[in-house]
Amino acid sequence: MARGRFITLEGGEGAGKSTQIALLKTALEAKGIAVIVTREPGGSQGGEEIRSLLVNGETHRWEPLTEALLNYAARYEHLQKLILPALENGTWVLCDRFADSTMAYQGYGHGMDREIIRRLHRLVVDTVTPDLTLIFDMPVEQGLKRAGLRGAGEDRYERMGREFHERLRQGFLDIAQKEPERCALIDATGDIGAVAMAVAAEVSHRLKVDL
Repeated sequence: MARGRFITLEGGEGAGKSTQIALLKTALEAKGIAVIVTREPGGSQGGEEIRSLLVNGETHRWEPLTEALLNYAARYEHLQKLILPALENGTWVLCDRFADSTMAYQGYGHGMDREIIRRLHRLVVDTVTPDLTLIFDMPVEQGLKRAGLRGAGEDRYERMGREFHERLRQGFLDIAQKEPERCALIDATGDIGAVAMAVAAEVSHRLKVDL
């Protein structure tokens, strides 16, 4: 049985990842591909419990290193309990955020030493690399406005300052520029249909599936 493909979706707050991941799942399933959708932090019982610690509460409740450690603890559980078994079973995994978010949020947004994050990554994730990472980009103000309209309670990061979100956006742009073979930058400012077409084009081209 062929190994499943691993696709991650990244971007700042309000970039539309949740909508697009659902549309991509539908498009892949229409081609007869087995797909699961998951998220980070989360994706397993332990991961979801850690998620609650990270996305709720006061903005300064954790030190950046603590946040990174919590994210990688959740990620290890996620990999072992869900992602790796699914891929080995031939199922495609679509993940709303993965390791790039830790680098962008803690490394760029909070200014944490990025080499420490790289060491954590090597320890926890080892050689597991997404087949494709879609990075959704839009101006910070537009993204935060969209995020505010969602009305979700998980708004700890949304409440962080504008400068944090500008650094966060730059982090994702830098990641996309440094790893063009893995990452595809998606203009998320268009309507849902236009963004979905851009996503389908990248997946079709890079992973050789006709969407």
